[in-house]
Amino acid sequence: MALSVTDANFDQEVLASERPVLVDFWAEWCPPCKAMSPTIDALAEELAMSVKIVKLDVDSNPGITVQYNVRSMPTLILFKNGKPVDFKVGAGQSRVQLVKWIEQHAA
Repeated sequence: MALSVTDANFDQEVLASERPVLVDFWAEWCPPCKAMSPTIDALAEELAMSVKIVKLDVDSNPGITVQYNVRSMPTLILFKNGKPVDFKVGAGQSRVQLVKWIEQHAA
């Protein structure tokens, strides 16, 4: 299961992480976010040794959402060494595509 992060602990959990971090920006009212949630949670367990996967509720955490200019849900941003290195917007990626994308940046 992916860890929930907030505006308060984002720096510690994401920016200070020694592993690459995938942040899933989601909202309770977003059907594509809910559709992707089981895949994101499964990948959090499957890839736990190489990548940290977290979720950030955009409605409860406007500071980080605005800071990274997230305007559509779901948005996935991959951080490495405390910096965003790539992002995907929308729920159009299959599990296999997500794994390939994550592993490309996690190396």
